[in-house]
Amino acid sequence: MTSDALNIPSELESALRLRTVQYFITKRPWLDLYGVHVRPVAPFGSTSSKPQFDPALIHRSLPDELLFEVFARMLPYDLGRAACVCRKWRYTVRNPVFWRNACLKAWQTAGVIENYRILQSKYDGSWRKMWLLRSRVRTDGIYVSRNTYIRAGIAEWKITNPVHIVCYFRYIRFYPSGRFLYKNSSQKLKDVAKYMNFKSSKADGLYRGTYTLSMTDDKIEAAVLYPGTRPTVLRIRLRLRGTAIGANNRMDLLSLVTSGVNDEEGSSTEEDILGVVENWRDDETHNPDIPAVSHKRGMTPFVFVPFEEASNKKIALYISLCWFQVEQSVLNLPPEKMDYFVTG
Repeated sequence: MTSDALNIPSELESALRLRTVQYFITKRPWLDLYGVHVRPVAPFGSTSSKPQFDPALIHRSLPDELLFEVFARMLPYDLGRAACVCRKWRYTVRNPVFWRNACLKAWQTAGVIENYRILQSKYDGSWRKMWLLRSRVRTDGIYVSRNTYIRAGIAEWKITNPVHIVCYFRYIRFYPSGRFLYKNSSQKLKDVAKYMNFKSSKADGLYRGTYTLSMTDDKIEAAVLYPGTRPTVLRIRLRLRGTAIGANNRMDLLSLVTSGVNDEEGSSTEEDILGVVENWRDDETHNPDIPAVSHKRGMTPFVFVPFEEASNKKIALYISLCWFQVEQSVLNLPPEKMDYFVTG
């Protein structure tokens, strides 16, 4: 082999040398952060007299007063997401005013005086701690329980015995005022959620009732009155739990009892029905033609599916809710794809 075969053109040699240099001298911008101490920005309402300079463009363009007003109109779960943006937002979100308003709205049925007493006795005066640790029903979505059972079909040619998987759902939507909506249907979540509100007509099959949340534990007592020629009351006992602190996204169905009521009790309004049946036994009925039945099937736990309210008032005239997570929920899958789905 001659020496001419090993000669490398000067242009190629300089290019190879440049790539070698770039390999060993790689730009690593994160190394510039070492040794740099970031001075925290004083939150809104701070008593510090030292001047603070915030290099962020959004903080220089948006005054602290406007940022406070924006946070005051956000939902508590959105405040938690906003606290992950930067240090200043995290300090601002910890303002007790935001969490006080959220707590008083969530437990408004208990009264302001009772909420302040629980705040001081159990949560060291911290509204944020009370929001995270105290059990509460969530009103920013729908609780869904998916139930299935097998029904025998009609035998064909006396050779096969077909069976059918029947799927139905229990839907509950709570309101802070102590009222709730209940529906038992085979319709999918994305279809029911569109009319799951008090403006819906009776033809939609929605039943209205009242509930109470225990102050000492996480139990819920609820009652729904089925009107008609033979009125029936549905008594529901639930237990709240969550997959994370403050989530409250699961409900265990402890008991489901239907009982008969007399004519005077059947004429009660939906707000009064819980007080009528509050101290009833599970086997108690006030109509001898309608026995008390304690249901043992269809006791699958409830899963919470959140939604977000439409912020634009003009759009809210036509659609009241934006169903982002509702449309994408796995609860909308057909039964053949949900055979092994466990809600708890």
